[in-house]
This record gives sequence, C-alpha cells and structure tokens, in this order.
Amino acid sequence: MKLRRSSGIYLVFTAAIGLLPSTARAANEAKELSLPEPKPLVPGAKVLTLWPKGSPRLRALPGYDKPEQFNLTKGRPERVQSVDNIHNPSIEVHLAPKDKANGMAVVVAAGGGNKTLVVGSEGTDIAEWLNGLGVHAFIERYRLRPYDSATDALADTQRSIRMVRAHAKEWGVDPKRVGIMGFSAGGEQAAWVTLKFDEGDAKATDPVEKESCRPDFSVLVYPGWLRMDLSNVPKNTPPTFLTSAGIDDAFHARQTVEFYDALFKAKIPAEMHIYGHGGHGGAVSLRKGIPFGTWHLRFVDWAKDLGLMKELATR
Repeated sequence: MKLRRSSGIYLVFTAAIGLLPSTARAANEAKELSLPEPKPLVPGAKVLTLWPKGSPRLRALPGYDKPEQFNLTKGRPERVQSVDNIHNPSIEVHLAPKDKANGMAVVVAAGGGNKTLVVGSEGTDIAEWLNGLGVHAFIERYRLRPYDSATDALADTQRSIRMVRAHAKEWGVDPKRVGIMGFSAGGEQAAWVTLKFDEGDAKATDPVEKESCRPDFSVLVYPGWLRMDLSNVPKNTPPTFLTSAGIDDAFHARQTVEFYDALFKAKIPAEMHIYGHGGHGGAVSLRKGIPFGTWHLRFVDWAKDLGLMKELATR
C-alpha cells in the first residue's frame, strides 16, 4: 500500500510538471543555458550583452552553446567583416572623443540578409565615421535566422535603444537624441523599431526595461524586408531619413519608397534620397565618386536641420 501511495504521488507530481505554463518552462530552460560571451569586434572595446542570464528572451536554438563566428576581412586579418551564430545578442560601445562628443547617439544595425551580420563595412566603419562627427555609436549584434527578425531580433533592437538610455549619464549621451541607423536587413530592424516602440515599463524591476525604446530619429539605408505592415503608422513616429540606389537596387528602392510614402501619409517628417544607380551595399564608401557616395553628407545636413548635431560643421 505504501508503495502504491508513493507511486501515486509520483504520478501526480509528474503530471503537475507537465502542466507548467510554457513561460515557466522557458524561464527554467533559460536559467540552464550557458551562452558564450561575445568578444569585441575591435580589441579593447566594451561589449554588453542585451539580456540578463535567465531571461526568457534567450532560447536554446541550434548552435547556442558555440561561440560567435568571426569572419575576417581578406587581406586584413585584424578586421572582422562579419559575424555568424549570434545567440547572445549585444551592443559594442564606441564613444566619440570627449573633445568632439556632442551627446548624439546612434545604435548601428548592420545588414547581411538575416543570415550573417556585416559588422565591418556596416558596423565598425560606421562607428568610426560617426565618432569623427562627435556622435557616440553602439554596434548591435541582433539574432539571425532561425530567429525571427520581426520578434527576436526586434526585441534585441528595442533592448539596444533602452540600454543606451539606461547608461546615458555614464556614456555622456543625451537621452533625447538617441537614434538608430540600419543597413539592408539592419534597415529592417530600423524600420520595425520606428513603428513598434513603447515608453518603457515604469514598474519593471529591470532598470533597462524602464526606458523607452522609441528612437528619437531613424536612418534606413537601402533597407529590405519580406513582410511589414505599413497601414498603421503611430502619430509619434520619429523623423526618418531614407536612402537607396534606384533601378539597379530596385527591390530595396521600392521598399524605401513605400516606407517613405507611409510616413508621408501619416504626416511624419521624413527625407528620402533615391539615387540613379549605385547597387546594393557599400555603406559610406565613396563609390568612385558617383552621387550615391555622398548620401552620408545628406544625412549630416538632415541631422543638423533637426538640431540633432549641435555646433557641428558639415564634413
């Protein structure tokens, strides 16, 4: 009889475990995860993981227990051009020199088709350029496929903006001049967070979650996505700068124009530059002197016009 009673208790216990809510199971799984810490792209740079250990946002998808893969630039073994296998998302801190810093901050989201992250030309190069303008840069490493760009990666992007605001005093950031600049698939992230943001949770125990994830401005550079609902643009959508090459990058040009049209109809301040040619990619390269190689100068003009860059001469 005792054996039967003991066995019965055991059966009831296992049944109760099976009825645990999925969120509770996810939390338990997250606590057991051992995610490798991301290494800096630039030696000596500070890297902060976005989610605390045990966060239900973290998941055990294939490869989670392996470190990120750094793919180096051909002929420049000291430079990381792209990163794969991102499971522990992060931001890398690149502060402008103190004698140039103006308080403006940009979360930089590189592209790569959600398969890789081109953190060289669309990450560290961008951070160096922005730092030269007195702008603090934070290179985001958001999660890639099989994670979902509209949920997992978007949560990473929202968290990146919150993180910058949470450390604003420490980093010399004006919390009212925090924006995002996204390239290609990173432009998808910029587009998502431009439309999907909140003012933070004042009751959150995590101080980062208390902060707003609304960017004060958004920059979409040859952005692209598979799906995006543009029918509901919030009234307080941030001002947005958009650019792309034209006919020879028709897919991204079309989506750039569609996003601009949605903002225009909603009466959101936006500026768009579609160039005659230039192809896809290229970040801030001069492109052998063609007009598309000057988009970043137009961005500076736009930022100055909005009062984002204070006491800064156009470069």
